[in-house]
Order: sequence, then C-alpha cells, then structure tokens
Amino acid sequence: MNLDVVMQELEALGKDRMKKMYISNGAHEPLFGAGTGAMKPIAKNLKLNQPLAEELYATGNYDAMYFAGIIADPKAMTEADYDRWMDAAYFYMLSDYVVAVTLSESDIAQEVADKWIVSGEELRMSAGWSCYCWLLGNRSDIEFSESKISNMLDIVKNTIHDSPERTKSAMNNFLSTVGISYLPLHEKAIETAKTVGIVEVKRDKKKSSILNAYESIQKEVDRGKIGFKRKYVRC
Repeated sequence: MNLDVVMQELEALGKDRMKKMYISNGAHEPLFGAGTGAMKPIAKNLKLNQPLAEELYATGNYDAMYFAGIIADPKAMTEADYDRWMDAAYFYMLSDYVVAVTLSESDIAQEVADKWIVSGEELRMSAGWSCYCWLLGNRSDIEFSESKISNMLDIVKNTIHDSPERTKSAMNNFLSTVGISYLPLHEKAIETAKTVGIVEVKRDKKKSSILNAYESIQKEVDRGKIGFKRKYVRC
C-alpha cells in the first residue's frame, strides 16, 4: 500500500462533522475529517511502516499526519526525527497526541521530552509534559527516578499559572497522571494539586477550559483506579 492509496482511503473516511470539530480545535486545511477509530483497519493491514509514515507526515494533511503516528516505528526514529516532526506539529492535537505519543514508545522518550520541557516553546513544552503523561500511564513505576518526578511536580507548582496556555493544560494533566498512575508520589501529587488549585486555559474563540487536577485524582481514588496503567499507548 503506497502513499496515494492510503491518502485515498483516508479521504474516503472523511466526514464534514469531524472536519469541523478538528478545525475548531486548531487544525487547518488540508484535512479530510477521518475518525481516528475508522483508521484502525487500514493500520492493521500496514503494521509499522516508517518510510510510509514519513511520507504521510510530510503531506501536511492533518489526517495523514495523525495516521503517520499510528504506523510509525518509534524505535527507528532518532532525536532529530522527533524534532523534525515537532517542527511540523502546528497545533496541540499533533504535538500532544501524535508526536508525544509516538515518542513515548521509544527508548529515548525521557531524554527528548526533558529537552522539550525546557525549550521555552509552547507546543514543544506541551509535548514534553504530555509525553510523561503517556509514559507514566503505561510504564512501570521503577522506570522513573522518583526524585526527578518529584522535582517536576515542584516545577508544576511554581510555574503552571504563568506558563503558555497549551503547556498549562499538559502540566495539569501531568499532575493528575502522577497522582493516579505513579504510586510513589501519589500523596505529593495530591498536595501539589491542592496548592495549584483551579487552572484556567484560555482558548481562541472559545470559552476558557477550567481544570482541577485535585478533583481528577479524587475521582479515580473513588473509583479504585489508583496505580492504573494502560496496556498500550497508541491505538
């Protein structure tokens, strides 16, 4: 299956309703509006295919870029490859749900995410924090340095309210994820979330999002989900 065939299949999955929803979240043309779940049968036939993933991502078509993340081979990508993908990730659904997700399945995930977090660039920072969310929600606790994650909680506490909007959202998700999925710092995450309180994320032409990590953690406590790990990160 080559680039043209995949593009035709993605176009056939396009729906106006999905297209409008993606655009309202920051996507722009070209895009088809294909549902992510509807892409799974195509991905099943292709398995991992890094050369094709690169071709798809380079089209600039949102649906193709998203699908590229599904069939990419994370361990075949270098730090330079991830940086190149980030350069083309023009809004958060690409930075946090394509690039960060793909990075989280690589062996260099923490190393690259650490650099992005301190980059000073909104979407790179957002992707870095988001990558840790995917990592903490999937990998065993022993794969992380407790002192490092603890220090990251302190950074969230001290800087979240002054951070760029998308970075704020990802930092808040990180705080919730530590509280839910990383048992060694469950209590510290709760205390940090109480200190942070409500986080307002302003969005273009939309009402602000109001986030509360403490409430998110408590909901999972009530459901008995503390320590939850997902089996897979990518669909």
